[in-house]
Amino acid sequence: MAAGGDGGGREAACGHDSYRSPLASRYASPEMCFVFSDRYKFRTWRQLWLWLAEAEQTLGLPITDEQIQEMKSNLDNIDFKMAAEEEKQLRHDVMAHVHTFAHCCPRAAGIIHLGATSCYVGDNTDLIILRNAFDLLLPKLARVISRLADFAKERADLPTLGFTHFQPAQLTTVGKRCCLWIQDLCMDLQNLKRVRDDLRFRGVKGTTGTQASFLQLFEGDDQKVEQLDKMVTEKAGFKRAFIITGQTYTRKIDIEVLSVLAGLGASVHKICTDIRLLASLKELEEPFEKQQIGSSAMPYKRNPMRSERCCSLARHLMTLVMDPLQTASVQWFERTLDDSANRRMCLAEAFLTADTILNTLQNISEGLVVYPRVIERRIRQELPFMATENIIMAMVKAGGNRQDCHERIRVLSHQAAAVVKQEGGDNDLIERIQADAYFSPIHSQLDHLLDPSSFTGRASQQVRRFLEEEVHPLLRPYESVMKVKAELCL
Repeated sequence: MAAGGDGGGREAACGHDSYRSPLASRYASPEMCFVFSDRYKFRTWRQLWLWLAEAEQTLGLPITDEQIQEMKSNLDNIDFKMAAEEEKQLRHDVMAHVHTFAHCCPRAAGIIHLGATSCYVGDNTDLIILRNAFDLLLPKLARVISRLADFAKERADLPTLGFTHFQPAQLTTVGKRCCLWIQDLCMDLQNLKRVRDDLRFRGVKGTTGTQASFLQLFEGDDQKVEQLDKMVTEKAGFKRAFIITGQTYTRKIDIEVLSVLAGLGASVHKICTDIRLLASLKELEEPFEKQQIGSSAMPYKRNPMRSERCCSLARHLMTLVMDPLQTASVQWFERTLDDSANRRMCLAEAFLTADTILNTLQNISEGLVVYPRVIERRIRQELPFMATENIIMAMVKAGGNRQDCHERIRVLSHQAAAVVKQEGGDNDLIERIQADAYFSPIHSQLDHLLDPSSFTGRASQQVRRFLEEEVHPLLRPYESVMKVKAELCL
């Protein structure tokens, strides 16, 4: 998947004078970068050649123990410079590495890549990389969910103004709103796990997927070819392989992989947009370090840069799914090579982007700051309007006429709204009601009628039930990694 070539030597030669992907140089974690590195890729190619030779030997082909041992001893002995020079001459990355491996394994040179096609190492390595990349993402996503679950539990009862259309609506709680975020991420966790577990090995299939070369090697023994495929699949740690392939595994797999990552991007974009809006309202803020600068010109600013980064990268992640969609649609017959260059970029970039987003979102979720006084003030500004129906009902119970009460509150509400909108003042509807003798029968009830907790419905109970019944069971397999803190890159 990663581009072939001179690896670290080329990077050292280029230094600061050549473009490097910011995903690798600035954002993504070292472990995710390594999974998509040249070293990991080409080392896996060699491992696949070793597994193939071991299985072929077990099934009776004339491969010696010395050849097997020689290959084992040189798995990490990769001469990247030689491989690059070979590829310049051959214009074929797999054969360049066959020659490079053979150079340090002279006894095994004749049996390396025996019966295989380039996609034996190329596609099978890609599937191993995809599986391992998912294994890095899953616990990171679980940790984000866990941190947000702690946040939601702690603030399950804290009333806050709800918004629909970004207009004031019925109250909810801070914890309940957070559970909206968590629920989306739980769906992403399940989807990522499903696609990861559904990955199948390409296996040992030959040039057009017919296994003809291996059938010839084993002199028409169909059972041995089946055993060979099964043995290499098991060595690679996969439970099953495709029965049907062309030269490549179906590129529909890449669509599934990038679709679930794009879905994760959409979830994170929504969460971080909410955080950015709440930061503007001064109700909630992401972590802000002691020496962090919000603006080069405005020293007072506390920009939500982490959330902005997540949104920025999430947009990129969501668009990457278009690459495999188009690639799968134009794979002619058993294969065409116009998938190769595209896949080198989009698959790696999708995982590095998702990795960066999750590292950043975990950092955000570990340091979210809530400002209850600001939240309370905003509730006081809007709650009187929301409480008018309750006030009318209380007046009717006290013997008042519903229509008369409605008209009086309508007039007072418009007066209070004019103070807010035209004069920039506070909502004084309750003061107007308290000053109106008509409402004297319920003056003593106003504090109770305006208690914010009476407007949040079953939000608190929903939070606790959701965390207990859906979130905590989903996180149980990841408990051993929950204490890891996020390390934010540049």
